[in-house]
Parts: sequence; structure tokens; C-alpha cells
Amino acid sequence: MTPFNADYAGATVRPSPNHGERADSRRPDMIILHYTGMPSGDKALSWLCNEESQVSSHYFVHEDGCVVQLVPEDRRAWHAGKSAWAGETDINSCSIGIEIANPGHPGGLPAYPSAQVEAVVELCRDCGERWQIRPERVVGHSDVAPIRKVDPGENFPWGKLYLEGIGHWIDPTQISGGRFFQLGESGQPIEALQSMLSLYGYGIEITGTFCERTKGVVEAFQRHFRPQLIDGIADFSTIDTLHRLLKSLPKFN
Repeated sequence: MTPFNADYAGATVRPSPNHGERADSRRPDMIILHYTGMPSGDKALSWLCNEESQVSSHYFVHEDGCVVQLVPEDRRAWHAGKSAWAGETDINSCSIGIEIANPGHPGGLPAYPSAQVEAVVELCRDCGERWQIRPERVVGHSDVAPIRKVDPGENFPWGKLYLEGIGHWIDPTQISGGRFFQLGESGQPIEALQSMLSLYGYGIEITGTFCERTKGVVEAFQRHFRPQLIDGIADFSTIDTLHRLLKSLPKFN
């Protein structure tokens, strides 16, 4: 494994062999956050640096906030797998991947320690400034790979990151009664829901039918932006939160 100098001054280096060229010499314009989903952070780090695993990330953040760089930022780390966002399907070529040591759902979704969250904030801020990555282009693995992935999980403090200028967030609309849409329904309201999810960035076809894929994308949206209840049902809280997020996106000429 070829040694290299860290791109982020706060990181130590432990090279992983699992990377390649970015397609078409792409510059990273996204940051994807993951959890390791393994009981031990050290074992997770070793796996990411093992050629047998065929997976890697650019950075690894330990529970105590120590940051390790595995892959140079100008290289394509193998962290996102089959994924999509805003029409882009080669997420690895356009992103920086950050693995956060946390047992995740298999380990009962423990809280992310404050020191670790602070380290993630500083790392994202540094990468964002150097590559001009817009805040709303910092998303979770579950956002770009709905159904297939659920990390960094509903306990991840997206609201705290947003207060530090990382990611996009609004306080979710309170859960209440009223009309809702769910698996098996079809019609113009479902088409409108799919259109809004697609406009935000989620990879979803606009068919007008509330299929399994639509349910999975709604769950992914809820996991990130309305984590109080993740059921794949598009209730008023879910739809209104999505609508308000779209309205609050920065406007670009």
C-alpha cells in the first residue's frame, strides 16, 4: 500500500488498497456519511484496510474523535456501492466517504459521542471548504442507497451538524392525523410525492404508484429528516417536512 500525506491536517494515515481513479477526473462534490455497523471500531478499520473486503472510505472517525485517512481525496474510495443522488449513479466518483465508528442497528443504535460528532463536523467543514461542497450535498448512505442501507441511522444528530453549517435540516413537522399515502395506492398525489422526493435528490421513478421502492425511499427520508417514526407511510408530517425542505434549499442561478 502506497503511503501518502493526509489531506486533512487533523488526520493520521492508514492506507487502504481499496480505491481507484475517479471517473472522468471528477472532483468530489458530495460527502457521504456512514456508520461501521460493527461492534469494534478497530476491527471495522482493519476491514476497510483489508484488500479482501473490497470496501473503503476516505476517512474513519473513532468514538473518541480521532480521525484516520485511508484513501487520498483525489482517489475513488469504494464506500457507496450501488447508489444514486440527483441523477448521479456513480456516487463513489463524486463523493468523499466518511465512516463513523458505531455499532449501528446491529448494536442497538448507541448514541454518537460528542467528541466524535465534533470531529465529524470539523472534518466535513474542512473537506467542504477545500472542495466547495455545498452543505445540502452532505447526506447519509441510506439517502443514496434506500432499502439497501440504513446508516448512519435515525440516531445520527443531523440537526446538530446543520447548526454548524453541515448538511440540510429543518425541524420536522409534528406527527398528527389526517390523510396519508401508503403501499399499493396510486394516482396523482403519489406522483406528486415521488416528484418531490426526486427533486430533493432521491433516486426514485415517477410512476404514480406507491410501490416497494417508494416505501423504501420514504423510509430513508424519514430516517434522515423525520426520525421520530420510520414506517414508510407518507403522512402529513412526512410530506410537509419534505415540502418545507424543498422550499428552504438554496437557490442557484
